[in-house]
Amino acid sequence: MKRVVIFADEPDWHTRRLTEALQAGGTEPSLHSLRQCCFRLGERGPGILIGGIARPLPDLVLVRSVAAGSFEQVTLRLSFLHALEALGIPVINSARAIERCVDKSMTSFLLERAGLPVPPTLVTENPEIARGFLEGSEGDLVLKPLFGSQGKNLARLAPSESLPQREADAGVYYLQRIVASRRGWHDFRVMVVGGEAVAGMIRHGKSWITNVAQGARCESLVLNSRMAEMSVAAVAAVGADYAGVDLIEDEAGSLYVLEVNSSPSWQGLQGVTAIDLAKRLADHARARAR
Repeated sequence: MKRVVIFADEPDWHTRRLTEALQAGGTEPSLHSLRQCCFRLGERGPGILIGGIARPLPDLVLVRSVAAGSFEQVTLRLSFLHALEALGIPVINSARAIERCVDKSMTSFLLERAGLPVPPTLVTENPEIARGFLEGSEGDLVLKPLFGSQGKNLARLAPSESLPQREADAGVYYLQRIVASRRGWHDFRVMVVGGEAVAGMIRHGKSWITNVAQGARCESLVLNSRMAEMSVAAVAAVGADYAGVDLIEDEAGSLYVLEVNSSPSWQGLQGVTAIDLAKRLADHARARAR
């Protein structure tokens, strides 16, 4: 029986669904937190301890979350994932993919390098450069934290507005042109697993912020070929096994890629699709296990 370690900080809805799907497929899952893992060197063994004790190494690691912490703490947790890969253990998603997706500037850079359309974007530490980008913009911009999720701490700025201080985001300005739609405030979330766009939904926002965590309403979506192709290409650009891709459509009907989430929540999506998303991810994990 293959052993799979799920890294998460709590047994939430997603980890419970994944655990059930893995068990149903004849896999032995166990839940651990990266906070409790450590390096132990100078002795026999692989040099790493999962859960703080010596145990047989798993056949695969599935990362649901990397908890926030100090720069040193997060670096250690990601180093542990890098070490597991160095030992030949497949990690979904890899530390490199997580690093690329957590940093929105690198995500946007890689998306554009892959030939995918992204809205006009500027990322800088220099407030004068940021102010010039805002004042020269042809439309409103959204100011995002470089590290952030679930639509938290976003600000919408008109070109005539003053640029706020960004001490809360460690002095980094991530500015991106807001894409206005012809059908009200909405965007698309597509779930990609193993190189396949498996399901999607429309997120109707109460305002220009369309995250489910901010009260957006979910509607089922039949993916067209363009949405599927762009989503798969976006996930490939960051090197992830699975991810949630956010797409948005402008008034002319052109699609843009906004973000790629390497630890996506899919409870809202599961509510509007008949596809068992946890099973699809569990099946992919078993296929990747050594």
